[in-house]
Amino acid sequence: MDLQPAFENAVKGSRVLNQLSREQINTILFDIASAARQYSMEILEANQKDLDRMDRNDPKYDRLLLNAGRIESIAGDIENVAGLPSPLGQVLMEKKLENGLDLRKVRVPIGVVGIIYEARPNVTFDVAALCLKTGNACVLKGGSDAMYTNEAILKAIQRALKKHDLPDYLATLLPPDREATAQLLGADQYVDILIPRGSQRLINYVRENAKAPVIETGAGIVHTYVDASANDEKAKNIVVNAKTRRVSVCNALDCLVIHRNKLNLLPSIATEMEKHNVVIYADEAAYQMLEGHYPGSLLNPAQPEHFGTEFLDYKMAIKTVDDLDDAIEHIQTYTSRHSEAIVAEDVDAIEKFLNTVDAAAVYANTSTAFTDGAQFGLGAEIGISTQKLHARGPMALEELTSYKWVIRGDGQVRPK
Repeated sequence: MDLQPAFENAVKGSRVLNQLSREQINTILFDIASAARQYSMEILEANQKDLDRMDRNDPKYDRLLLNAGRIESIAGDIENVAGLPSPLGQVLMEKKLENGLDLRKVRVPIGVVGIIYEARPNVTFDVAALCLKTGNACVLKGGSDAMYTNEAILKAIQRALKKHDLPDYLATLLPPDREATAQLLGADQYVDILIPRGSQRLINYVRENAKAPVIETGAGIVHTYVDASANDEKAKNIVVNAKTRRVSVCNALDCLVIHRNKLNLLPSIATEMEKHNVVIYADEAAYQMLEGHYPGSLLNPAQPEHFGTEFLDYKMAIKTVDDLDDAIEHIQTYTSRHSEAIVAEDVDAIEKFLNTVDAAAVYANTSTAFTDGAQFGLGAEIGISTQKLHARGPMALEELTSYKWVIRGDGQVRPK
C-alpha cells in the first residue's frame, strides 16, 4: 500500500490548521472531548476486542486497558488543553535594527508530527489534541495490539472534525503493519518530526532508521535513592508509591538505591510491596536484610541484568551503596535520563543530587510518579523526552512548536 497520498494530505492539513483561529481550535477540542464521552461505549467495545487478544499478564495489558474512568480522564485532559493559552504567535524576541528593519522571533507550528507508539490508545487522543492546539497535523502509527481501539478513537475524533466541515486528514491513522512503519520512517519530505513512544527497542529502531528528525520519548529506567539522612516514613511512602501506583508507565520505579545505614528500613518497605506481590531482585546486603522478612517466592538475588532494566511490571531491583557519590555513580551508569529521585533531609545531599544527576526530571522527597504533563500543569503530553535537543521532559504545547523570524521593512536593500 502506497501511503504517499496520506502524507501529502497531512501537509495539506497543516496548512488548513494555520487558517483556523484559536477560538475555532478550542471549540473543536471541546467537541473532541464530548465525542470521547458520547462514543465511549464504541471505544470500550473496541478496546475489549484488543484486550481479548492479549495475555492479562503482559505488562502492556494495563497500558492498553480503557474503562469509563480513564475515558473521562482523557476527555478532561483534552478540555484542559483547550483551556490553556496557545503558544502560537508568541513573540520570543523583537528588536529594531539601525537600518530600520523590524525583527521578530515568533512561535509557529512544527507542521506535520509523526508518532509511532505501542499499546497506548490514550496517545491517539492526546496527540490529536496537542497537535490541533499547536496547529500541527498528526500522522499516527499505533501498534497492532491496540488496532481496534485506535480505529474507534480516530473515528470519534473525525466525527468532531466533520462537525466543523474539516477534513479527516488533520489526524491520520496509518495501518498497524510494519510496512506502514517503514514508509513513515522514510517520509522526511512530508513529516517534520517523528516521536516514538514505547519500549527502548522501538525507540532505538526509529532512531536508527528514520530520515526525519527524531525526539526520543518513553523509556524510563527510574531510580530512587534513600539517603542516610532520609526520614523513614517519607522514604517508605515514596518508594511504595513510585513502584506500585501504576507499574506499566515510564515513571514507575525500577531500582531502589539505598544507603547501607538504611537497610533496616527494607522490611517495612517490603511489607507494603508484598501486598502487591512485587518480585524483588536484591543485592547481597539487601538480600540478607530481607531474608526471613519477605516471601522466598518473591525474593531473588540480583543479577547484573536486573540493574538498568525497565520492568514495567511488579518487579524491582535493590542496590546498596555506601554514600551519596556511590548512589550517583550507580544511577548515572544505568539511567535512561527520564526521572530520578532522592529521599533525604540533608540539604547539601539534596542539592548535590539535584545538580549532578543528569535526567529530564530530578526529584527530592517525592515520588517519580509525578513526571506527567497533566501533573506538571501542562495539560496532556505527547511524551516524556529523554534527550536534550529541542525538548526535555514532558512534551506539551510549547515543545510542539518551532519558531521563525519575521522581518518587516520599508524598501531597505543590503549594501554591497
